[in-house]
Amino acid sequence: MKAKLIVRRGVFAVALAGLLAGGAYAQSQDPTPQQQDIQNDKKDIRNDKKDLAKDRADRNADQRDINHDRKNLNKDRADRNQDQRDINHDKAQLARDDKNYGVNSAQAQADRKDLHADRVDRNKDQQDINHDRTDLNKDRVDRNADQRNINHDKKDLAKDRKDRNQDQKDINRDKKDLHKDLRHDRLGH
Repeated sequence: MKAKLIVRRGVFAVALAGLLAGGAYAQSQDPTPQQQDIQNDKKDIRNDKKDLAKDRADRNADQRDINHDRKNLNKDRADRNQDQRDINHDKAQLARDDKNYGVNSAQAQADRKDLHADRVDRNKDQQDINHDRTDLNKDRVDRNADQRNINHDKKDLAKDRKDRNQDQKDINRDKKDLHKDLRHDRLGH
């Protein structure tokens, strides 16, 4: 008799443990829709943070390019201005040599050669300026687009965080209501 009782209790205990384990397994495998929303929101937040970091890196690289292009542009402008001063000096020298030595003199011919070389240098510097300005404008467009992406990603991130927080509040409110209902049921109200 005692052996039968012990076996029954043992079987009952194993069955009860199996039911509890099965219930816990079922709960862990199938999250509620609200929990799934929170998981999705957290995933969105992680993705938005990654996007934001990439966009910031792009923007910073574009800003470095802009700074570099501005330095090149300023240097090319200084070179062009120096070449223009050289041209002005060579023109004045040519006029003096033409007056003093004649139009076909060796000094006048050398001045014409210097003047031509200075004009070639100035024109090359002007081409460099135009090229640098084009690069600078393209880099500014890229930087501005990256900044717009950053602003968009920041809005997405804030929205995802707000959604996650609201979902968590809903879960907490539902738990509170459930506990309240269970307490009323236990007390028989």
